[in-house]
Amino acid sequence: MTTSASSSSFLSGTVSARSVGVGALWGALAGIVASLVMAMYAMIAAATYQDTGFFTPLYHIAATFIEPEAMMTSMMKAGEGSTFYFSLGPAAVGAIVHMMVGAGYGMMFGIVAVLARLRGVMLIGSGIIWGAIVFALSAWIGLPLAASLFGGGDPIRDMASMVGYPTFLVEHLLYGAALGLLLAARPSARS
Repeated sequence: MTTSASSSSFLSGTVSARSVGVGALWGALAGIVASLVMAMYAMIAAATYQDTGFFTPLYHIAATFIEPEAMMTSMMKAGEGSTFYFSLGPAAVGAIVHMMVGAGYGMMFGIVAVLARLRGVMLIGSGIIWGAIVFALSAWIGLPLAASLFGGGDPIRDMASMVGYPTFLVEHLLYGAALGLLLAARPSARS
C-alpha cells in the first residue's frame, strides 16, 4: 500500500494493518523505556522509605524464574544498613523480565492508541489510565498466574501486597504516564 493510500484509508475511518503494526512496534519500544522509569521509582522507593535494598525490586521480579535468594539477601543486608547489595545474574534476569513485560503491555497500548486515534494530552491521559489497568491486571491476574506457571510462589503471587499497594500503583501510573508521553512525543503522533 502506498503512503497516499495509507493516509486516505486512515482519514476515511479505517486503520491500515501497517499503522497498527507501527503502533505496536512503537508501543513496545516506549514500553521498554517506560518500564525503566517504573523500575527506577521502585528501586528508589526500596532504597529509601521501604528500606528493603536498592536492587531488591529486580531480584523480586527475577524470583518468578529463579530462587529468591538474592531478594532475601538484599532485604537482609538492607536491614543491616547495606542498601546496595548487588548480584549480577539475578539483577539481569529481573531487568530483562521487567522490560519484556513492559514491552508487551506497551505493544498492547500502542495498538489501542492507533485504533482509538489517540493524540497529545488524550494519549498521555490514556497512558495513565492504561497504567492503572496494568496495575490491576498484574496484581490480581498476571502475578498470581505467573507464580503458578513458573513456580515463583508467594513472593510473586503477593508482590503487590509485599511492595505495598500504594507504591505498586504509583509505579504503574508512572509507567503509563511515561508510555503516553513517549508515544505522544513521536513525530508522527504529533501531526
